[in-house]
Amino acid sequence: MPRKAITKGSTNIYHIMMRRINKQVIFEDDGDRRFFLKTLGHCKEVSGFRLYAFCLMSNHVHLLMETGEEPLETVFKRIGSGYVKWYNQKYQRVGHLFQDRFRSENVEDERYFMTVLRYILWTPVKAGMVFMPDRYPWSSYRAYEKGGGTITDTDYAEAVFGGRDQLMAFCSQENDDEAMDENEYLWRIQDDEAIGIMNRISKCSSVSEFQQLSKELKQFYIREMYLAKMSKRQISRVTGMAVQTVSKAVQEIDPDQMAARNALKFHETEPFVFDENTEQEEVW
Repeated sequence: MPRKAITKGSTNIYHIMMRRINKQVIFEDDGDRRFFLKTLGHCKEVSGFRLYAFCLMSNHVHLLMETGEEPLETVFKRIGSGYVKWYNQKYQRVGHLFQDRFRSENVEDERYFMTVLRYILWTPVKAGMVFMPDRYPWSSYRAYEKGGGTITDTDYAEAVFGGRDQLMAFCSQENDDEAMDENEYLWRIQDDEAIGIMNRISKCSSVSEFQQLSKELKQFYIREMYLAKMSKRQISRVTGMAVQTVSKAVQEIDPDQMAARNALKFHETEPFVFDENTEQEEVW
């Protein structure tokens, strides 16, 4: 199957996810994480991109970046080849490491930039690895907390929020942000299938028909669609309801039902243990 071409965004800002083949771990130890960040920093200097956020998980990586003159394809060929060559030599293996190269989505406005930024920083919390994002050392959170990073460019986000205090107040809030959701990616529910689920649950054959339902019925069906493994953004697309409206309806789901749904989601293969006594190289 041919690879899907990357859609160039008007802002040149992208949310990227790199995942290992077969969902296996990319980072065996902290040395691997440090080398990946070193590679990322080197490629940043050569390629001229701006890095607004990163988060290294065990088997995937989230990045929020703005490309310069060098195309996104070239940037990630540089990052991937640099890390894979070192990784293969260290672990005496051959072949590819990352799955389908990488996934990307355009970040076209400041509102979605804010959502993606917080989504990335909260990824370890939502994976059950730490209680708060500041407890996870392998993300850009410390860069924003300290007002500058060694590889993270914090000035744009601070300008969007009108200052670091406002930015940190936003980033420290618990949330149910959704972006290029890896859970949705794993479930592989396409919009055609999602429309079928909406038709089956609501007995509506179109968006306009769904819109004519009572408020109570719409909220009920939204909850049923969410429990059927559709994401909030997908529900918004197939029903014509605002994402905020969908989120409010989802919040009313019974905790036991929500727990059963969440049990189907992606979790890290290994729990993260943070040793405060371990000396960390300052790369953030």
